[in-house]
Amino acid sequence: MFAPYIHSLARSPLFTHSLNEHFHSLKHNMTKDIETTAEQGGGAEFSAKDYQDPPPAPLIDLEELTKWSLYRAAIAEFIATLLFLYVTVLTVIGYKVQTDPVKNTVDPDCGGVGILGIAWAFGGMIFILVYCTAGISGGHINPAVTFGLFVGRKVSLIRALLYMVAQCLGAICGCGLVKAFQKTYYNSYGGGANELQDGFNKGTGLGAEIIGTFVLVYTVFSATDP
Repeated sequence: MFAPYIHSLARSPLFTHSLNEHFHSLKHNMTKDIETTAEQGGGAEFSAKDYQDPPPAPLIDLEELTKWSLYRAAIAEFIATLLFLYVTVLTVIGYKVQTDPVKNTVDPDCGGVGILGIAWAFGGMIFILVYCTAGISGGHINPAVTFGLFVGRKVSLIRALLYMVAQCLGAICGCGLVKAFQKTYYNSYGGGANELQDGFNKGTGLGAEIIGTFVLVYTVFSATDP
């Protein structure tokens, strides 16, 4: 019953003009991100982005080696990684002691941090340490994060190498403190290292680590995006 009205509306000059204006505006909006400007008599295309990316960090900046801020940042990464490994490894070892029926005669549901305590230890320490070091070094606290930011031209090669050395040394010292304080438990439970559960092979574990590391680095890139 509405067909005659729709047909007459479609043939209306006003409707046709409005429709043409709509499609013209839509086409303009879809193509406005690419504009053409004349430079020296020729045409050059550029992206009309409404934001500015920061300039990429130089690959090698020898002048950085003369700045105290670089070494201050490396010290911050060392201390942060040391504290992170110290607290988290102790937490994992404590959980393993708690759930070991041979060495723990107390009901595991009545004491200890529990499995969620490990997650709280990792998440809480990262939260605190990034808050403390973000203004000094950027709060990487992980060689994977530093390497990702280097690939993304966020940090120079010199800074990336110094950060990764400081992070590895901090991790070694943090685990060394755990071993010094809890040598028996440290040796008994493999230093609190991750282990594959029954039914999972090394390829599955590697895939899980790759995905988890990607999520971490992606989050850092998103949080630091201008």
